[in-house]
Amino acid sequence: MDRVQKQELVAQLHDVFSSAGVVVVTHYKGLTVAEMTDLRTQVREVGGSFKVTKNRLTKLALKDTQMEGLSDLFSGTTAIAYAPDVVSVPKVLTKYVKDNEKLEILGGAMEGEILGVDGVKALSELPSLDELRGKIVGMLQTPASRMAQVTAAPAGQLARVFGAYGSSEG
Repeated sequence: MDRVQKQELVAQLHDVFSSAGVVVVTHYKGLTVAEMTDLRTQVREVGGSFKVTKNRLTKLALKDTQMEGLSDLFSGTTAIAYAPDVVSVPKVLTKYVKDNEKLEILGGAMEGEILGVDGVKALSELPSLDELRGKIVGMLQTPASRMAQVTAAPAGQLARVFGAYGSSEG
């Protein structure tokens, strides 16, 4: 990597650290190429990215960002996963760690707040944005369907009364 490429990488990572909703730092020692590809695919499917990083350049990129506190985590074989959605990437990584001991979550940051391993795991247990939207739509539809039932009930009762009255006259 020449000097210009390094500067571009630092600028790109600086943008990631400035704009991402969540960044999770991992150790990936021992992952095969196939396992790494599988992990990247899973992260990409939820709208995130997974990148192997150069520690020295990453520490430079962290300067003057809200996630600067992560710089202590960058030693050894590190990679970062990031996304605008704060729940999706931690969910994928936490699930992947359960199945594959070669990946280790070191910590992360969410919108400027530095998180430990437990914080990342706590994020993974939250419902995703799509799940929350579904719950809100369900909550909004429930009162509407109840209103329809309540307003339809008197008309139905009247129809039954008239029907009973008509059948008793006959």
